[in-house]
Amino acid sequence: MWRRLRGRLRVGPVYRWRFTGRTPERVLIAPPDLRLADPQIAHEIYHGRFPFAGYMVETDGASPFAVEIPSAAWLASLHGFRWLRHMRAAETELAAANARALVSDWIALHGRRIGGVAWTPAITARRVIAWLQHSAVVLQGAEFPFYRAFLKSLAVQIRYLRATAPEMPDGEDKLRARIALAFAALSLPAPPSALRNASRLLSAELERQILPDGGHISRNPEAILELLADLLPLRQTYSNQAEAPPEALIGAVERMLPALRFYRHQDGTLARFNGMGATSHDRVAAILHHDDTAGAPLLHAPYSGYERLSMGGVTVIADTGMPPPAEVSHAAQAGCLSFELSSGRSHFVVNCGVDTYGSDDFRPLARSTAAHSTATLNDTSSARFALTQGFAGIIGAPLLSGPRSVPCKRMDSAGIQSFVARHDAYVARFGLYHERELALGAGGELLEGIDRIFRRGGEVARADGRDQTVVRFHLHPDVALFENKRSELVLATPGNEERWEFSCEELAPEVEESLFFAGLGGPRRSRQIVLAYNASDHPEIHWRFLRI
Repeated sequence: MWRRLRGRLRVGPVYRWRFTGRTPERVLIAPPDLRLADPQIAHEIYHGRFPFAGYMVETDGASPFAVEIPSAAWLASLHGFRWLRHMRAAETELAAANARALVSDWIALHGRRIGGVAWTPAITARRVIAWLQHSAVVLQGAEFPFYRAFLKSLAVQIRYLRATAPEMPDGEDKLRARIALAFAALSLPAPPSALRNASRLLSAELERQILPDGGHISRNPEAILELLADLLPLRQTYSNQAEAPPEALIGAVERMLPALRFYRHQDGTLARFNGMGATSHDRVAAILHHDDTAGAPLLHAPYSGYERLSMGGVTVIADTGMPPPAEVSHAAQAGCLSFELSSGRSHFVVNCGVDTYGSDDFRPLARSTAAHSTATLNDTSSARFALTQGFAGIIGAPLLSGPRSVPCKRMDSAGIQSFVARHDAYVARFGLYHERELALGAGGELLEGIDRIFRRGGEVARADGRDQTVVRFHLHPDVALFENKRSELVLATPGNEERWEFSCEELAPEVEESLFFAGLGGPRRSRQIVLAYNASDHPEIHWRFLRI
């Protein structure tokens, strides 16, 4: 709240003079854009249909910037202007004229008054990057008055972003603001001191937010994908301008590219942890095209808190880390010790993920421990994030509690990849630890797991009604599930090309309904395998998935 107040003061009447100044004469260079473009979307926009953030809005000839739309995500996408890339991909004079008309609309309706959604620093940063990257298509055939108005508005936005960036909340958006300012210092006429200052502040933010193993402090795999889509063009822009990229930028990119491969299943999707929703395979492939290492992904990400087992075309990715810092945890989930299992291009065990553009009503459910393939005690999540409506409107919904210690030990041996990890999230409420051991062996044919629930010192849980344990294995919606002749559950791909048999030594598994939130078309109904028991009766359970 104090940061918000300082941010408002920085854009108030006392400081407003800081946004005025000299208008650049021209754009020196248009940075590249690695995000995928679709000329068909340019066609839709020309006809007044704006398909942003999962919504299709028809404006009936009115300017989209003057239409009242209740979707915050749609408005953020509209004012962020990343859709200009579709105009560029169309490669027609009509698309360029339409892009110019829409930019002119924005300047007329929002460019002269700083405030509202359009001027939130995070959206401003995206807009500055987009306007610079696609300045060629916007300025194609432009008359001098528009050319000057475009550059003047761009300069005001850059000065505004420079003033507000220090007060932005920690996380991805703040780093993107520093990226935008570095783009501006390279793309517009500026003194050498401006580039040195932008590079210095960018380096400091990269060193703070990008972990030594290439992960982001939010622990969200999607943050790596989104940031690389800006950092890779920035690195290239430094080279195109004959400027040496900062060492922090080079190091961050070289760490993040292998990290992106770490979270990637073989079908190209990213593991669904801590806010990750549906994956566009082509987007991941476009980013990894710039990975010169092209080697096998790492198996251990200790700073990000994840483990990977990979053998014989089978991939297991598990969350073995602490919750991210509260300020960057608004999308984080209570999924400690959860895992995903895929084989080739087929997914079998998953986490429910997030419906990126869906209703906010489902977000708490998707963030709960029960929406992850791990153990839940007494129907309670391993982290708390629910807030009253009033507070949520002010500070969002960060994780307020969770594991304080998650020790993890890698135990690879000949022909076997394995680890054991434990978390203490339930100790304060129930006095119980959860420990999980996973081992992938037999050339990738067998995944064995052990779940242990115990008190401090390894003592067995008390039979006091506070030891009710449910271990869940959420299945991908495309997986068929049936019983074989031995009454064991079998998971099969749609064409029955691959099958996995699930068994548990101590318990008879049950099958219940589930929801998979991270589908490309939105939530889908699915199923889950459930092992429900009292930890006092079964301190340790053994289960396995065997490819048959």
